[in-house]
Amino acid sequence: MPILPILYSFRRCPYAIRARLALLISGQGVELREVVLRAKPDAMLHASPKGTVPVLVLPNGQVIDQSLDIMRWALAASDPEGWLTRRDDALIAANDGPFKHHLDRTKYPDRHGSDPATHREQALALLQGLDARLRDSDQLCGARRGLTDMAIFPFVRQFAAIDPPWFAAQPVPALRRWLAGHLKSDLFAQAMRRVSPWRESDTPKPFRHDT
Repeated sequence: MPILPILYSFRRCPYAIRARLALLISGQGVELREVVLRAKPDAMLHASPKGTVPVLVLPNGQVIDQSLDIMRWALAASDPEGWLTRRDDALIAANDGPFKHHLDRTKYPDRHGSDPATHREQALALLQGLDARLRDSDQLCGARRGLTDMAIFPFVRQFAAIDPPWFAAQPVPALRRWLAGHLKSDLFAQAMRRVSPWRESDTPKPFRHDT
């Protein structure tokens, strides 16, 4: 049996979610190791001392510890839906930079010493730009889902979940429709399968797309 890459992941982390989405759609099986963030395994910290998920360890020992790099690695090997052809690097950078900044300060105000209401409004202003774009197409880069959608939607999901009634009342109907579609997808359901936290004694189990 071939040795699978090892993916250290945390189920709810948006960075880990988008890595799992790309691995699943590419058909690349991995050995999934669910991490408890307050007790990170030594094997993960040895591979990537920065201590954040996701971390992908390839059979040849190469380590990929940035979520977008994991997505690109998986899709370079197999991209059955053409995600790489629907890629907007500037939009992804805006998500990972300004939007994530405001998301964190809305969700974790005590940690950041922030005013959550101010940051929530600034995050919403960025999402209104996505809503305007989605009025003209089903997805962010055309009619079909692509890398841009999959890289961004886990973060929009996290923001919407902070205060669902408030989010439901905001004037971003196209964005809500887009988000709801991804949340209902079979691919997302597979990416969010619950697994027990990994232990050294566990027998490796493949994590791959159900066909």
